[in-house]
Amino acid sequence: MLNIPVIRWGKPYDSLEIDEVLHFATGEPIAKVSQANAGIISRDLRQVSKARDTLRQIPCSEIIEILKKAADLYESATLPIGDGTQTPAEFAHQQSASTGLPEHMCRHNMSKNSFVLRNMNQILDCLTRGLDLNILTRGYGIEHRGVVLSYQAQASALSAVLPSNSPGVHTLWLPAIPLQMGLVLKPGPQEPWTPYRMMAAFTEAGIPKEVFAMYPGGPEAGAAVLNASERAMIFGGTPTVERYKGNPRVQAHGPGFSKILIGDDCVDDWEKYLDLMVESIYINSGRGCINCSGIWASRHTKEIAQAIAAKIGPIEAKPPTDSEAGLAAFTVPGMGKAVWGMIEADLKEAGVTDMTAQYGERLVEQERCSYLRPMVVHCNGPEREIAKKEYMFPFSTVVECPEDQMLAKIGPTLVCTGITNNQTLIDQLTDATHIDRLNIGPIPTSRLNWLQPHEGSIIDFLFRSRAYQVTEEAQAALQAAL
Repeated sequence: MLNIPVIRWGKPYDSLEIDEVLHFATGEPIAKVSQANAGIISRDLRQVSKARDTLRQIPCSEIIEILKKAADLYESATLPIGDGTQTPAEFAHQQSASTGLPEHMCRHNMSKNSFVLRNMNQILDCLTRGLDLNILTRGYGIEHRGVVLSYQAQASALSAVLPSNSPGVHTLWLPAIPLQMGLVLKPGPQEPWTPYRMMAAFTEAGIPKEVFAMYPGGPEAGAAVLNASERAMIFGGTPTVERYKGNPRVQAHGPGFSKILIGDDCVDDWEKYLDLMVESIYINSGRGCINCSGIWASRHTKEIAQAIAAKIGPIEAKPPTDSEAGLAAFTVPGMGKAVWGMIEADLKEAGVTDMTAQYGERLVEQERCSYLRPMVVHCNGPEREIAKKEYMFPFSTVVECPEDQMLAKIGPTLVCTGITNNQTLIDQLTDATHIDRLNIGPIPTSRLNWLQPHEGSIIDFLFRSRAYQVTEEAQAALQAAL
């Protein structure tokens, strides 16, 4: 069994307080993870400026090349973790065993992370709109028109309080290192694997270990990281998002409530988009904020719901080692049953129909875990309570709503796919401030373009553009030096 320490700016620290990571199905211990307390975290983060100072000694272009090597190591190498080592196969097995995700999904998420690392030059070029990254290093520089630009770093490190449910979110913090900022990570209790393996890949590739801090722990550790950080990400539910709303230091990532809207000009051909809708709901076991939780159309909604239900309703829970497994387990005792209880309550409302009921029981309880089989629920109007919900398994409502009321009724939406050729509707979707990512045309909600921001640009979060004026003589000297 592995012993995984706290990492205090590159130095391992074994705590007296230990948390065991258990196999969700057998209860077998997989690892003992040291727990960080608030005092250690707040004390360590007083030294955060050293991380950026260290990374600014390495040109951004050189770091980007190092990350390509790190991508290969992360995906293919045997890497150190705690007092042992870990092969890629062991990583996928351990992550699956603690999170409930099927092993083939864990391997797929590894390829997502390595893809981002290998293509970091293109990603940063797009996120900065072609900005010379040396300007971010110095804090100022000259653009192609001869104007002095200044981008002031708002932090020396990016902190992240990470979840256990969706390993794909790790792509959001990967750009911090090539932006010459340290990383302060509080891993999810069931998912320490990705942060520790990524740190090992970075350091084996040549990134100085002293720019990393890793603080496993309970809720108090997460609160301490947020309180002591200049810029931090957190992942959680709607209450978490509301708690940090308006706080410029915290970027809160919550439920996606992602949706597909089918315009009146395309809805009669809905069968053409059936596979797209199924993929958006079902891929990655429905665990991502980019999975579709609502399909909206003005007509044919019952037929759409029936057709989706026929595709995903029969899917059974399979062991995580099965290459055909499509469902992730609920590993926290009682969670699956509690979620099913909330759904059952909403199914009692008039105008709500479970279209997957005919394909057998949805709740599957096992000795140490539970599964929820895919669900499609038809709503005869947007006012139904279940139309406003999102769950951590393949779940979607199909909502009947007039086209001209959709944008007023859908609520906050991380990803919206608008299937329409109606320019008026396209313009309305474009102007809708409660939609974050927008797809025009038949694009699955789950299909990301890594060259675009996911949810708020990390560049805008970590840097501030400001006026920076110098005399003509100083500007000429600067231009000559560059």
